[in-house]
Amino acid sequence: MQTLSLRNDTLIDIATFLVRRWSGKENVTIEISNKTETRTRLHENRVIITPIDRYNGSNFQKYRQFRTSLWYEAMRIKFCKKILSSDHAFGFILNTIETRRIELLGRKVWQGMDEELIFNYSYMWSYRPILSSVYGKARMVEAFYQYFLIGDIKGELQPSHFEKVSRAAEYAKKILDNAIEKNYDTEWLETKIPEILRILDLDALITVPLSVPKRGPGLAVTEQDLVKALSKISKHRENDLGKVEPKSALEGKEIFDEYNVLLDENRKNENIGLGTDIIGIRIPSETSVDETKIYDLDLISNLKAKFREWKTGWKEQHVIAGDEFDAETYIEGNQPFFTDVKKTIKTRIVILLDHSSSISADQLEYKKATLALCEVLSYLKVKFAVYAFNTEQKQVVCWLIKPENMKWNYVAAKRLAQIIANGGTPLAEVYDKMYPILRSKKPDIFLTLSDGEPSDPNAVRSMVKSFKQLGIKMVAIGVGPDTTRATIIASNLKYLGYERTLAVSRINDIPKRVLSVLGGN
Repeated sequence: MQTLSLRNDTLIDIATFLVRRWSGKENVTIEISNKTETRTRLHENRVIITPIDRYNGSNFQKYRQFRTSLWYEAMRIKFCKKILSSDHAFGFILNTIETRRIELLGRKVWQGMDEELIFNYSYMWSYRPILSSVYGKARMVEAFYQYFLIGDIKGELQPSHFEKVSRAAEYAKKILDNAIEKNYDTEWLETKIPEILRILDLDALITVPLSVPKRGPGLAVTEQDLVKALSKISKHRENDLGKVEPKSALEGKEIFDEYNVLLDENRKNENIGLGTDIIGIRIPSETSVDETKIYDLDLISNLKAKFREWKTGWKEQHVIAGDEFDAETYIEGNQPFFTDVKKTIKTRIVILLDHSSSISADQLEYKKATLALCEVLSYLKVKFAVYAFNTEQKQVVCWLIKPENMKWNYVAAKRLAQIIANGGTPLAEVYDKMYPILRSKKPDIFLTLSDGEPSDPNAVRSMVKSFKQLGIKMVAIGVGPDTTRATIIASNLKYLGYERTLAVSRINDIPKRVLSVLGGN
């Protein structure tokens, strides 16, 4: 396990991306503060998060807790009408019930969070105080919190007190189920809090001490303790969060790849082994770019739904007759209908994106479509790399967006977002820069998206031939403003030696056309 600590600037970048994506709000800001516990200020669209070093465990485990805290705050932004102060019993109990409500609503969309929620609860259990250490009426508030959210209490209560806590938790669960079923919000739940206070025999203004103790090296949690807590909590919360395997939750494999990318960012050494200075390929390095603006969530969701069958080995194939007609395919002289057939995708593909000045007017939509493509390729577990080219300070630049061995993530999205459409189409020069990489990696397909004529067709023809001699299938997609223009571009590209050319007139069709290339191999 890596021991490198993550810097705040790296964490702010990932935190901003995640919260905006989870909440669906692009104007949310993130602040890391040591002066307060994690909280969200709804009227400011601001999340204040506890520093990562305030958590316990390995650096990776700290990151997982930090990340899950962000998810909860994103869900508060998405689902809560108000967030009261937890300094007094009324607000504390309302926020406790709201935590479970937003958790249940949020996981309907983000079911991949189930393991992370269970893991987070296991550490939360270690952070909660033993009830005997909490004095006065606040002990009942803490007992309710533990029993309602976690399903157990730390320490002992008088039988009469435990009976009150149990009844209060049962009532809270009943009103929560009602809220979920009938889509009631925070304000409706707020009207039910007095009854919970009555059951617990508490005054609404009872002061609640700091809910989570100061975290530090003295609060060590052994792996044995963690496994025990994971088993306990996964059982207690199975009705809500489904069956979660404690061992899998402990490992956190789904998050580990993301964490490794962050470590690479942290080291500012993303180009290890790429030799970019030598081969003339650069990596976009701006970190302040807002990549969320190129996420079209509807397009991504629709594409994933359309190609979901491919995950199990099904694909769309063009045939001579069928139910669904493709006009552009027909104009290209190919079989115009398509149907579904069984196919396993093992193809390795390199994609080159044309960012010449001719796409400047449509570059936002172009980026949204290409990002959606990358999301779907990642979803289908296709091995792919992405490059782009433009002109910067009168020099042709080939940009690395995503190498094959890196998982598609916010870092790659941020790289794509900052490429500016500029310059001509010096395709041969770009191919020359990429030749050493492709000779080394030998992908199955090298696909180029372009909306114009290359500046030196003969040189491009020569480079295409060189790639084909390496055993790489050369494919090009001509992007035009209408079917006629797109088809002309694709036809012209065909004469440069590409083994297959396709036409696209609607930018949002780019992912589908690229995926059709994979489906045919």
